[in-house]
Amino acid sequence: MTTAKIETLKNALVVALGDRIQELVEALGELTLVVKSEDLLAVAKILRDAPAVRCEELIDLCGVDYSTWGESVQTGRRFAAVCHLMSITHNWRLRLRSFAPDDDFPMLDSVTGVWPNADWYEREAFDLFGIIFSGHNDLRRILTDYGFVGHPFRKDFPLSGNVEMRYDPDQKRVIYQPVTIEPREVTPRIIREENYGNLGKQ
Repeated sequence: MTTAKIETLKNALVVALGDRIQELVEALGELTLVVKSEDLLAVAKILRDAPAVRCEELIDLCGVDYSTWGESVQTGRRFAAVCHLMSITHNWRLRLRSFAPDDDFPMLDSVTGVWPNADWYEREAFDLFGIIFSGHNDLRRILTDYGFVGHPFRKDFPLSGNVEMRYDPDQKRVIYQPVTIEPREVTPRIIREENYGNLGKQ
């Protein structure tokens, strides 16, 4: 976005949201709006309906695990949902982020009542990160199997998983069993040819 358009959007957000803005960050020509979890649903409605903002379209919603993010995120919270919004009316984009208040049981309000296409996105964030979206009418796994244990995009999830599944010819069905692969750290191996970098020198 142009500098003028970013400033226009910033001013519109300040007027529309006031003290609901927890943080407003500009980076690489884009704006990120951070709000408290308890304000998420109200803010989403304002962003969609306020004439000066009009983010009518949800492009994407994704979960994020900030457990190893370092000092970049000051909240101390681990899980967040990030909505990528677009205004067709004003031709601008906005990123909306809200942190779940409880790391052990991350929960945020569902925005499916504001943007109905959030349905599958929230199911994906639930499946991969374990974020619960309160008010979602069909929150179930979408990418992993229904019997899957854990959430694969959490940064503490083991690389080989917790259980594996295989077909058992004796029972004539798919069964789950503990993982038989020993956990290991994959380290890139660098092989350099003799005289690497000395081309042409004899």
